[in-house]
Amino acid sequence: MNLINSKTIYICFFLINSLFAVGSDFYVSPSGDDNNPGTRKSPFATIEKALESVIRSAANSNSDHFILLAPGQHNIINPLTIRSSDFNGYSGKLVFKPSDNGEVVVSGGVKLTGWQRNDNGLWVTDLPSGVINVRELFIGHKRGIRARHPDEGYLRIKKAGEDRRTSFFFNEGDFPIPAIEEQPEVVLLHDWSLSRIKIKEISPEENRLITADSIGAKGIAFFNIDNWEPDPRYFLENSRVFLNIDNEWFYDRSEGIVLLKLPEDLNPNDIDITIPLSEGLVRLTGQENYLLKNVHFEGLTFRHSFWAIPKNGYCGIQACHFDPRPAGSGWSVVPAAFYAEWTENCKVSKCSFENLGGSGLWYSTGCRNCLIEDSRFSDISGNGIMIGEGRDREVNGDKWWISSPEQVASGNKIENCIVSECGQQFSGAVGIWCGLTAETVIKGNEVHDLPYTGVSIGWMWSPVATPCRENIIDDNHIHHIMKVLSDGGGIYMLGLQPGSRITGNRIHDVSLNAGRAESNGMFLDEGTTDVGVVNNLIYNIAKSPLRFHKATTNLVKGNYLFCRDGIQPVRYNNTKEEDIKKVDNKIFTESDPDFHKNLTKAVERWR
Repeated sequence: MNLINSKTIYICFFLINSLFAVGSDFYVSPSGDDNNPGTRKSPFATIEKALESVIRSAANSNSDHFILLAPGQHNIINPLTIRSSDFNGYSGKLVFKPSDNGEVVVSGGVKLTGWQRNDNGLWVTDLPSGVINVRELFIGHKRGIRARHPDEGYLRIKKAGEDRRTSFFFNEGDFPIPAIEEQPEVVLLHDWSLSRIKIKEISPEENRLITADSIGAKGIAFFNIDNWEPDPRYFLENSRVFLNIDNEWFYDRSEGIVLLKLPEDLNPNDIDITIPLSEGLVRLTGQENYLLKNVHFEGLTFRHSFWAIPKNGYCGIQACHFDPRPAGSGWSVVPAAFYAEWTENCKVSKCSFENLGGSGLWYSTGCRNCLIEDSRFSDISGNGIMIGEGRDREVNGDKWWISSPEQVASGNKIENCIVSECGQQFSGAVGIWCGLTAETVIKGNEVHDLPYTGVSIGWMWSPVATPCRENIIDDNHIHHIMKVLSDGGGIYMLGLQPGSRITGNRIHDVSLNAGRAESNGMFLDEGTTDVGVVNNLIYNIAKSPLRFHKATTNLVKGNYLFCRDGIQPVRYNNTKEEDIKKVDNKIFTESDPDFHKNLTKAVERWR
């Protein structure tokens, strides 16, 4: 009897210990099994199963919970969704992190297999079941080239059609004529955005191209085809007749196949060829009266998120906001792979976001005191990082910023991140975009190699009061931007933002504007008011280091501005020069004998 009691006690002790361990730590491995208990020795196979277990466990505990991911690739076909309503007042932390050393990848993609070579030397494969659209393809970790013409650079429109929106004339012999049934696209560049529209018809006799829908945002007249450069730039995409250089690919929707051209020494069956499938990777969803709190992601890599543009095309307006089609009540926005709303004290640390369709990470409506730190964002179709929201959402029949300003995203931080190679499909993207936000801190980041603006903050083209205030852009290194479009800068700001400061930033290598309008080190646009531009270093800028347009009273103090000969250090467009208070700024021009010496000293100081 005593022996039985001892065994019973031992078994109970073992079970309690096991339950306690599983209750706080759940392990996931690509080689695991969802029928396992989720321990280190017997891990789950999917993150979704681990999340279900956390939800059950958290109902009876406020201790921290960890989902520990084994090195390797964890595939998902739908976003991981975490809701505040699932946690019933739980106050502990939920942490996603690697279980061991080695890269942990959360991928929303699917690998293409079964490649065969056709008679033209191209590789071809069928799409996996359930895949009905392809906009990106990755060869290893490198973005493949969606078949285009010309292979580099741009063509030039000869003349816009009669309505200046749905057709244009091209020069004879500009491009091989694609088959319309392949659904080719024309991509036309505006000053600070682009349009991607399906082609309806091409007439070789007239040298005329007709689009399936209107080019440019319909309600804004300056998006007429010929309102930008005299002969706007464009290129064509997605036809097999454009498939002529290595690493180009073409998706044939009618046959459900992908064609790929590779170097002679590469066989796609020996390497990973991946297309995005999941429409997003992570969704954090709280409620205004019940925020989702304390969800952390540490040391993970996020890849392969899908976003399909609207049926007839994408007409960008600015910073991945685009014309809603059919018409809606406000601008649409390119979604992010990682999206959060109504969250508090959530954190992304030492993570990587790469090889993404859509945008990268977005702390949106009602996010408070959330952090992005020590993370890398690269090779993204849209924006890199987004904070806050625009003007259009309505509450109680009025714009949210009027009726419910307390809903503003506030106290969020982006620190020590590297953001590069965004705007891979939507050139009007920015590295870091912040809309109407409060107390946002953007500090110590490196932002580089972008087609358009580095950091954009504000979303009101007038000095009308909004909840946007006390935003800090400090100690960032922004360089090699504005490489495709124009009318932007290293930092772009607009609207009334009382108490905001741009301090200690180093901005350089801003390309000569490629469109009609110039680009600058900083472009302080319409309504910029009550902002301090203090102690920044700006050099190697094709035009003026600072430009104000329809701005009001602001302070420019202690900045080092290095200018080309004949270029104004500060340019005023429809701005009263006397409204810009300038104090103790150091101005250098190339003809100064000590220009390069002073520049070298300044760069060393800002490193």
